Amino acid sequence: MSALAPTLQAFFTDRLIRQRHASDNTIAAYRDTLRLLLGFASQRTGIPPSRLDIVDLDAPLIAGFLDHLETGRGNSVRTRNARLAAVHSLFRYAALTHPEHAETIARVLAIPPKRFNRALVTYLDEPEVDALLAACDLSTRTGRRDHALLLLAAQTGLRISELTSLTRADLHLGAGANVACHGKGRKDRITPLTATTVAVLRHWLDEQAGNPTDPLFSTRRGRPLSRDAIEHRITHYATKAATVCPSLHGKTITAHVLRHTTAMRLVHAGVDTSVIALARTRQRRHDPDLPARRPQPQGKGTRPNPTAQRPHRPIPPTRQPDQLARSALIMPTSPPQTRCPARDPPRTSA
Repeated sequence: MSALAPTLQAFFTDRLIRQRHASDNTIAAYRDTLRLLLGFASQRTGIPPSRLDIVDLDAPLIAGFLDHLETGRGNSVRTRNARLAAVHSLFRYAALTHPEHAETIARVLAIPPKRFNRALVTYLDEPEVDALLAACDLSTRTGRRDHALLLLAAQTGLRISELTSLTRADLHLGAGANVACHGKGRKDRITPLTATTVAVLRHWLDEQAGNPTDPLFSTRRGRPLSRDAIEHRITHYATKAATVCPSLHGKTITAHVLRHTTAMRLVHAGVDTSVIALARTRQRRHDPDLPARRPQPQGKGTRPNPTAQRPHRPIPPTRQPDQLARSALIMPTSPPQTRCPARDPPRTSA
């Protein structure tokens, strides 16, 4: 038996699940990458996947696999780099268990990610958001569901993965209405809701009866909407709204654009960028329009940042004791005496 098969199994069971406690999405992404890699290697070398060894997955084969992703499968550079990161993670783990293949592993780890131009993510203004929401047909169940979904996405800025995982129990429409979600990075967030969003969601919950654990936005069969389904609905309504709002022509509207719209709404409303950064950790890399983030005060137990500029604070006046405040604090001074540096040597402390 080759060394690749037990290494692959230990990589998923021991490295990802036990040691790193990786999420289900990460494990699925790594699984799909290695499945594509084994299929490509088997087709290129003529060796069945069960007999492939680490030495067969050398740097030229990995480079050919990355080119196949872009040319054969039509993947973007981002996807290509994500697949390469999964391959690097596997080979870093293999370097610890199989040092006899150190040369092959080092050549694969030396493959760099490809650079690419970052596209400027656009956002929607208020008339464009209204046109997008008005494109939903409220006379049908699908239109009312999509209207509630788009309104919630534009007001809260939830990621598409967070929208698909919402349940009825995550909504709190009473006093202090909010929506709770468990999002990226295993972070729990609670986002307040406006009165308009609360009214729309309340009508949707009354129409779509179910258990607290049921998905908030479901299909006709009661299953959660998929990522592709949400992106398809957004594209459909964006095309329909472009006939009414000409400014939507030429804009690619996605769920991330709605998330970006939420951030720009807060910026235009005068909300401090440090507050926006709590929910928008990756926004600044895509959007040069956001103002620079203010330096945060150094808390206890954190390393001081030498590049951070501390805000100017006026020095408070010194408070004198009562007995000194009654008397004059002006002391007589003598005229300064000049000292010749050549004759009088500088005084040194004892």
